[in-house]
Amino acid sequence: MRGYAVIVAILGAGKMGELVLGGLLRGGHPVTDAIATARRPERAEQLRAAHGVRVFNNATAAGQADVLVIGVKPQDADALLREIAPNMRRGALVVSLCAGLPTEFFARRLPEGTPVVRVMTNTPALVGGAISAISPGAHATEAHVARAEELFRPLGAVIRVPEKQQDAVTAVSGSGPAYIYLFVESMIEAGVLLGLPRATAHELAVQTALGSATMLRDSGEHPAVLRAAVTSPAGTTAAALHQLERHGMRAAVLDALEAARDRAVALAAQNT
Repeated sequence: MRGYAVIVAILGAGKMGELVLGGLLRGGHPVTDAIATARRPERAEQLRAAHGVRVFNNATAAGQADVLVIGVKPQDADALLREIAPNMRRGALVVSLCAGLPTEFFARRLPEGTPVVRVMTNTPALVGGAISAISPGAHATEAHVARAEELFRPLGAVIRVPEKQQDAVTAVSGSGPAYIYLFVESMIEAGVLLGLPRATAHELAVQTALGSATMLRDSGEHPAVLRAAVTSPAGTTAAALHQLERHGMRAAVLDALEAARDRAVALAAQNT
């Protein structure tokens, strides 16, 4: 990593862990700076073949790494932490990708004073388009947070949030890509129903989503302003939006995000 030499271990290199690993390598870090762990031998071989990294068991990786990225499912985190705690390097930084689990969960299971940073990122990391929200735990200094930011910057944008907001972040951006995909999928199916070839409907819907998101990001305008610019009085867009409102789209989105937030809270309650 720029400015200092560290070894980063991805513990539990599943979908999200592998995305972080890929971001590390895209960021120009030597492959010897990144190691990984995997439960199954075939998964270990996949990681070696795809990324050229060394793959170890959890205890061995913990003993080598300066930064430990915890990418296991929340229900597996307790066992993992108890496994690695005796082997960790003094002062190693722990970065959690575990949805719903507070930094205090890790602090209770790791050596006294271990710095922990909680991160919620999302799957557009695969194309460098993620948004990663970072929250420091009690023992994490500004230097630790800065190191976490550098780790996730190759994946996309990085922001800092208070840890109490992380469950809401999970609902909005952690799960958010699935909402966008569902809406675009629905547009494609509607286009087919209206007589468009599937390939044409797909291209129209995907490019519309991409272009609209780019305008949102680059214009600095509120979504309502951009929406109004497309909506002529008594026009086609107004007719479509009327139906979305009639079917309670805003309420459905609110209910969906509340459900995701509540599930994150429940995961924490189940595993603490």
